Amino acid sequence: MSLTLKSFIKYVEERNGHEPEFLQAVTEVTEDLIPYINSKKPELNDLKILERMVEPERVISFRVTWLNDSNEVQVNRGYRVQMNSAIGPYKGGLRFSPTVNLSILKFLAFEQVFKNSLTGLPIGGGKGGSDFNPKGKSDAEIMRFCQSFMTELYRHIGPNTDVPAGDIGVGEREIGYLFGQYKRIQNHFTGVLTGKGKDWGGSFIRPEATGYGVLYFVECVLDHNKDDIKGKVITISGAGNVAYFAAQKAISLGAKVITLSNSSGTLHDPEGFTIEKLTYISSLGRDLDKYPKKFKTGKFHSGEKPWQFKCNIALPCATQNELDHSDAKQLIKSGCKIVAEGANMPSTAEAIKAFHKAKIHFGPGKAANAGGVAVSGLEMSQNAIGQQWNSEKVDSRLKQIMVNIHKTCVRYGAEDDGYINYLKGANIGGFIKVANAMKAQGVV
Repeated sequence: MSLTLKSFIKYVEERNGHEPEFLQAVTEVTEDLIPYINSKKPELNDLKILERMVEPERVISFRVTWLNDSNEVQVNRGYRVQMNSAIGPYKGGLRFSPTVNLSILKFLAFEQVFKNSLTGLPIGGGKGGSDFNPKGKSDAEIMRFCQSFMTELYRHIGPNTDVPAGDIGVGEREIGYLFGQYKRIQNHFTGVLTGKGKDWGGSFIRPEATGYGVLYFVECVLDHNKDDIKGKVITISGAGNVAYFAAQKAISLGAKVITLSNSSGTLHDPEGFTIEKLTYISSLGRDLDKYPKKFKTGKFHSGEKPWQFKCNIALPCATQNELDHSDAKQLIKSGCKIVAEGANMPSTAEAIKAFHKAKIHFGPGKAANAGGVAVSGLEMSQNAIGQQWNSEKVDSRLKQIMVNIHKTCVRYGAEDDGYINYLKGANIGGFIKVANAMKAQGVV
């Protein structure tokens, strides 16, 4: 029996009507999957594979109570969305931010299923976090929150069940506090979290992995079109780990990076950033507006986005839906040829349609930013065999994973005119492996 996009989206809306981010993610994926399933894999409709994939296997919600430094009781909500474990234990980050809600975590977990599948590693998809805001909190407050959070979460995770990692608001410090509490409760040392410190089970180049992976994917796109990255002008949004290391890798490969940004505005240096300039930017924290006082070539544009500046390549590395239709039109008009997502779903559906119509090479987050979870998966492998690989070995494996992801996207996304629809390729390529596993494992 054939499935129509309209009827399927109506079905999902009726069950998740109050979750706009999740609905956006499901719509984006099923626009490609439903025609593919109807024409190539109709038996999957009878097995209700898509209906099962949009329904999390488990959603855990819990109260997190903790004491601040004034000895006042604080109450937050904690979540873990265990989306799909058909090809391996749930894998995905924990996000601590006041913007966290169930819709955002379900969208991230759903995307994670496809992203993890594309890496070729045996890991399923999940996501979690809390509406806790770590900004402005002392180390002691963050430690107490993390300990309280893990006191509930520990029941639901394990190295062969669910292996969380970091995300927005959760770095090596938070992972350390979470891991310490897990070890304290369970009384054993195990690879239950990734993003750990290198001295206690972490992997080399984990902080760099997502940013580096985006550039390796971009290199593949350029190589496929018989071009290279040297001399290309790149605009980047964001100023966190992903943006910083994407800029660092781009500069090392010979590109010219001219922007970084945060929620206050965009820093633009038409002469391009250098490693020295990036190091200074890193020391500024959120105060990007101080950059022009040291480097006169730069200007901070308060309240503005990076997409107004002429570029060859754009890398949105900040947050979801940051790049809208008007931004897309501006990038197309200025001659941008490649857009690769360093963040999760940073481009709106309208922006993506505009890129495809203009034949811009668009690398979706589930493919382009898979480097982070890829190295997390490699950290799991190192923990399992009690080894720690050097930076060169991890980087080499990361690059090969990104090359393989690109090949998968080309295989399933090639169109008759030679254009590669990377979004379609990533959606179908990520789906196949998971669907085959679900089919083999029966109705569970």
